[in-house]
Amino acid sequence: MSAKILVIDDEPVAVKNLAYALGKEGYEVTTRGSGPGGIDALEQGAFDVVLTDLRMERVDGMAILRRALELDPDLAVVLITAHGTLSTAVDAMKGGAFNFIAKPFRLDEVRAVIHAAVELVRLKRENRELREQVQGAEGGTRLITQDAAMLRLLESARQIAPTDTNVLISGESGTGKELVARYIHQHSQRGSAPFVAINCGALQEELLANELFGHEKGAYTGAGEARPGVIEAADGGTLFLDEIGEMSLGMQVKLLRVMQESEVQRLGATRAIPINVRWIAATNRDLRNEVAAGRFRQDLYFRINVVALQLSPLSQRRNDIPLLAFYFLRKHALRMGRKVSDITPEAMAILNDYDYPGNVRELENLIERGIALARGEELGRGELPAELAQHSVHIVREKNGSLPTLAERESEYIQYVLEQCNGNRTQAAQILGIDRVSLWRKLKKYQLIDEKG
Repeated sequence: MSAKILVIDDEPVAVKNLAYALGKEGYEVTTRGSGPGGIDALEQGAFDVVLTDLRMERVDGMAILRRALELDPDLAVVLITAHGTLSTAVDAMKGGAFNFIAKPFRLDEVRAVIHAAVELVRLKRENRELREQVQGAEGGTRLITQDAAMLRLLESARQIAPTDTNVLISGESGTGKELVARYIHQHSQRGSAPFVAINCGALQEELLANELFGHEKGAYTGAGEARPGVIEAADGGTLFLDEIGEMSLGMQVKLLRVMQESEVQRLGATRAIPINVRWIAATNRDLRNEVAAGRFRQDLYFRINVVALQLSPLSQRRNDIPLLAFYFLRKHALRMGRKVSDITPEAMAILNDYDYPGNVRELENLIERGIALARGEELGRGELPAELAQHSVHIVREKNGSLPTLAERESEYIQYVLEQCNGNRTQAAQILGIDRVSLWRKLKKYQLIDEKG
């Protein structure tokens, strides 16, 4: 579905040219020739981006901005300004505007800014949906991403969710496998039924059998009363088998029979109980190699691996690091009652350089630790573990042969962020915590662009 753009300008020629240029890009464009008309359009329809002139009679661009964000905080508002109103445009960005375009403008500049705005709105709405619908069992952890591969994976997960097929989720520890499993469950027809999770690698075989299948009274010494297992508890819903690759071959045989027959027999029981369960398994191992090595049953592998989802480690989706870092900053600062609201560029550079063997879980722990240690309103280098800072310096030494100056470090970090944003200066400026004009000045200062910009 194409993005919906509202163009507001009291100059008919400008409105016509902008509508034509954006329409050729495939956007659904609505135009209004006055501020009041723009307000009416906002109140009557839904839009993704508003492109409005700043100086208009009766209702100006600032009023449009305020009303647009009242109606939809996710809207991206882009202001068209004359040179004399540049300071007002900067104030508007502080008030929530996405960006501004100075007159006279080039249409290719407008296209680039609108494209970035549309992408940001899409990501904000996707993340809002994830925040509302995907919550982990521990600490309210939520799956937040702007990585293209991860967003495609979530789209695949949503498509297969209603099909009731078994799913195998692979990925390193800490990448969010259980969160994806919950996402599938919540988007399935079983969403209102139980979601039950068990870690197959955390229990010895006898304890795991008791947890999975339950037992009857007197089944073994100490079994004073009957108790259902997690398979029964998940009846009608979803059972998530975490780290299924840790399960013994003997337990794999028992689990396979339950899945094939759709019935479970408690320990010590003489009759089986019918069950209706959707199976989702997860592993940090390559189960194909485990099958080849004889450590995992091939028939069970094919039974659970109807749909396979592979989660990337955080080191392969570095554009998620700033987004996750600030999300965890807000989450844990609120929980702790601390007023830590920002991360210094130096600290962010260190976080971006780190490889995260513990993935997203490790990043969250680092941010939580930093908030606890912070003395002011910023999380800086001093609030991060010393080994992280040493790791970052070591990387810079290897690149340059010696310790860099602060200017060299800033230049290097700006280049890195631009690379992660595929050259998108608007997105890079947002990650760096500066406006687009300030970024342009730094690019000129460090000779990262030619004279034409």
